[in-house]
Amino acid sequence: MTTHTQPPSMQESLIDVAGKKIFVAETGDGPPLLLLHGGGPGASGVSNYARNIAALAKEYRVIVPDLPGYGRSTKGMDGADPFGYLADGIRGLIDELGLDKTHLVGNSYGGACALRLALDTPDRVERMVLMGPGGIGTTRALPTSGLNSLLNYYSGDGPSRPKLEKFIRTYLVFNAADVPDSVIDARYRDSIDPEVVAAPPLRRPSGRDALRTLWKMDFTRDDRLSRLPVPTLVLWGAADKVNRPSGGRMLAERLPNCDLYVAANTGHWVQFERAELFNRLCADFLAGRR
Repeated sequence: MTTHTQPPSMQESLIDVAGKKIFVAETGDGPPLLLLHGGGPGASGVSNYARNIAALAKEYRVIVPDLPGYGRSTKGMDGADPFGYLADGIRGLIDELGLDKTHLVGNSYGGACALRLALDTPDRVERMVLMGPGGIGTTRALPTSGLNSLLNYYSGDGPSRPKLEKFIRTYLVFNAADVPDSVIDARYRDSIDPEVVAAPPLRRPSGRDALRTLWKMDFTRDDRLSRLPVPTLVLWGAADKVNRPSGGRMLAERLPNCDLYVAANTGHWVQFERAELFNRLCADFLAGRR
């Protein structure tokens, strides 16, 4: 059975960004590296990267925020431009940390945040790793069953542990047995925070401007993508049921400096399911060794 090093002790802080709080944990020395987590129910930074922080902290100053709307950060989200809201918050955090440029690693919703930040301000991003990022070709096909499961978590009969377990074991990962019950328990507890239930940070666009929002949330409709100079590594699970693996090829065809790696027998959570592979590829790419 594969074993994983536990994250080292981390310094924790709440940082004020434009009047809102962003929770940050960090450890390690070296070039700054932000790890941006996905948007599933109960997600948070340290929990999403539990199998990666210790390995990456050997070479990097690893900075792990809870995205705006999640974990211990201020709740709420701009429904008209979710990716822009996340990117602005994380850019503000980078400013508050006194960083000129940083590496970005983003999974799913965090990948969309990283890509939007890079498109808006490419001079702030050194290198970027995206794992099954959101917003790739989303207006060119119907939502996947996994994405529907995620988006429906707070609707209908509301959040529940069985609902969350089904999303994680059926749609998030390739091997359901790889996820301990303790991970599901912790995420369920966080998912029913009253502030989160009142304002879920990831929801289906609705209302009069829904089509405009959907268009804005599909990066393949953004002309800037083909001019983005940031060296980028895209990792995608071949069995991803949340964001289609075909998104990897879409990015590779549009981004001028993009490497693509598709991991066999892997779902949406590459950094968790294939931790050793991810840690090695990520560290080497960010250091310019590949």
